Amino acid sequence: MIRYDLKCDKGHAFDSWFASAAAYDRLAAAGHVACPDCGSASVTKALMTPAVTQRSNDRALATPRDPKEAALAELRRKVEETSDYVGLSFAAEARAMHEGQIPERAIHGEAKPDEARKLIEDGVPVLPLPFLPTRKTN
Repeated sequence: MIRYDLKCDKGHAFDSWFASAAAYDRLAAAGHVACPDCGSASVTKALMTPAVTQRSNDRALATPRDPKEAALAELRRKVEETSDYVGLSFAAEARAMHEGQIPERAIHGEAKPDEARKLIEDGVPVLPLPFLPTRKTN
């Protein structure tokens, strides 16, 4: 995952997470990266400071954790605590709930880009999460 600071042509600054630099490039080229304030799809990467990891013996001198990282960790904890992980069956589960075929409940999982796009086009209320789900293993 990579986080970019972004700016639209109207001057609004925001940030977003992407699976990779190539994923950002593909989404931006297709017009799928839009400003949350005005909806403009004319978005560019803003100047960012690099994230530098610290050596273990420097940790005592380290500054407190980045508030954005803490907020992301809290969001992950809340999502995983209050919803069911349905893995790759997310699109089917979300659609079945939307159509009243199964009872509604909070879920999270994974969907291919074309599946997610179809859900949105069909009015199914879904949102991308800014992190990859924790893999459930035995």
